[in-house]
Amino acid sequence: MRQLRLRTDRMLAHVEDGVGWITFNQPDKRNAVSLAMWQAIPEIIEDFSLSDDVRVVVLRGAGDKAFVSGADISEFESVRNTPEQIERYEAATGAASAALKSLEKPLIAMIRGFCIGGGMAIALTADLRISADDGQFGVPAARLGLGYGYGGIKELMNIVGPSFAKEIFFTGGRFSASDAETMGLVNRVVAVGELEEAVTTLARTIADNAPMTVKAAKAAINEGTKDPADRNLGHIAALVEACFNSEDYKEGRRAFMEKRKPQFKGR
Repeated sequence: MRQLRLRTDRMLAHVEDGVGWITFNQPDKRNAVSLAMWQAIPEIIEDFSLSDDVRVVVLRGAGDKAFVSGADISEFESVRNTPEQIERYEAATGAASAALKSLEKPLIAMIRGFCIGGGMAIALTADLRISADDGQFGVPAARLGLGYGYGGIKELMNIVGPSFAKEIFFTGGRFSASDAETMGLVNRVVAVGELEEAVTTLARTIADNAPMTVKAAKAAINEGTKDPADRNLGHIAALVEACFNSEDYKEGRRAFMEKRKPQFKGR
């Protein structure tokens, strides 16, 4: 197991069996995200992006109460009070979100308990969301008078569709894990006691597959969510061609013929 050394202990990151684990580690505040935590995310993602020992990444919250309950409002007086502080804070949250969205490897959100506001925004950056049956979801912007930008709403709409996106934002209410599954907000719901095993099995299954093929599939699907004029289909074609020219393609064929598990190297 490889442990990352970070500047804050409120974010934890380690690599094990091809899986990079990122833990929001402020359970006493239901894993509300502080400025230092936002700042740590790009550092972790950069390491995982460049590391051959990471094939897939999992986001999780510490403890048993929350994935992420939103931003750490308790520190706003000291870190988000002046115009300069607000600019710095928004730059940090923007960089964290951009880092998560830019990850070319599969990203899984392992959710239990509260996944609210900023926590929902973080979960939406993931490719797959697996929730325990105690999951609670919501965006309370309408209850707080907050404006919510087009980008965040579009991300949600891409996943649940316009009608459910409207229900989530218009009501500002809480939705159960079962509701989230019905909406398509999560891929599946499992019992609390089965969550970690289910996510670990899923992550290791993905990690065992050909990384270049998985990367190309993620890129193609992400392009498909964009407006047609913004799609870079040439990039997708290049990724697909790289798969066919790879050592992994040869290994996959040999393993199939020899009736054995392939050993993919990502090249």
